[in-house]
Amino acid sequence: MAFSQDMMLSRRGFLMTACCAAAVPAFSPVSFAAMPGENRFVTIVLRGAMDGLDLVQPYGDPAFAQFRPTLALKPDDGLIDLDGHFGLNPAAEALMPMWQAKELAFVHAVSTPYRDQRSHFDGQDMLESGAEAVHGERTGWLNRALSAIPRSEDRKAIDINTSMELILSGPNEADVWASSSNMTMAADEVGFFKRLYANDAEFSRVLAEALRTDMAAEQLFQDEKRGQGIRDIAKLAGGMLREDYRIASFSVDGWDTHAGQKAQFARTVKDLTIALTTLKDALGPDVWKKTTILAMTEFGRTARENGTGGTDHGTGGVAILAGGGIQGGRVLGKWPGLGDGKLLDDRDLMPTGDVREVAAAMLYRQFDVGSEALTNGIFPGLSFDRSSAYLKI
Repeated sequence: MAFSQDMMLSRRGFLMTACCAAAVPAFSPVSFAAMPGENRFVTIVLRGAMDGLDLVQPYGDPAFAQFRPTLALKPDDGLIDLDGHFGLNPAAEALMPMWQAKELAFVHAVSTPYRDQRSHFDGQDMLESGAEAVHGERTGWLNRALSAIPRSEDRKAIDINTSMELILSGPNEADVWASSSNMTMAADEVGFFKRLYANDAEFSRVLAEALRTDMAAEQLFQDEKRGQGIRDIAKLAGGMLREDYRIASFSVDGWDTHAGQKAQFARTVKDLTIALTTLKDALGPDVWKKTTILAMTEFGRTARENGTGGTDHGTGGVAILAGGGIQGGRVLGKWPGLGDGKLLDDRDLMPTGDVREVAAAMLYRQFDVGSEALTNGIFPGLSFDRSSAYLKI
């Protein structure tokens, strides 16, 4: 790397930069699409396989506590009762005002058609492509939907991510937003300055202290920085949706909880609650009434906890619906039970619904996308018509 004279920093300026670099949050990116009309639609991909059995716990099923001796909760342990059978993980308590206002619903025991190796890559491919099989489609279902939305050439979509996610990838125009605000220096840059000022004792001492402070701050404020980054993403999405954009998509990751699930899951649930509550605030009351949010994951997790206080890759899971226009306050879906003979492969929650049908119902109600387009071009092979139970949300 060649440095010109203009690029050289003063000792004071460099030290201030080095000391402060870790405090600057790195933001994740978003995808958007614009179109006429007043309704809005947001998809949130929960990457890593969210444990729906932990978020919305079936405490009324006798087998649940047996399968999860350290993870299962009851209302007496802090679980928030929803309907006498299901309870909400207390880490998601911030969502209860939405639930009580009927602006939040859960769809239990849903999945994509994926039943193979329980791979994150293949599972996310099917979740975002909307296909019946892995690699069955090379474009995203939300991008294909833009072709079927009336007057969609006048509407805008945006993906908030480092690059366009598969869900909005394809021939139809969508915008991508990504922040480059992470100012933390790379290892080779730190090494360069160490060598440059190796003979300056004062500088070397202060630089070493700055780097120690940087590492300590990264550990101390990791959760705060992550939470602020997600808050910024949701604010951005809300602001864009108040203007020309009508579709937005972004991700919340961190759901792969093979060990120490209780603490990790609580942190990631907090991220999700920040995303949903910030979106509501950023949209404002009028736009919130016209907005539907669908949060979904590639697959669920095993019914039984493992030996390290976590769960492994499963099948059936939970989809989350939120927005001012839904009739929420309900846990939807056909509950398959957890008893003998009721699990898929004797390990996973048996899926009784297709998450693609949930997505299709939201496109139908928000943008008048017809059944033929939904079952042929957008979600090939899906069975969907106006009798879908998800249209009653």
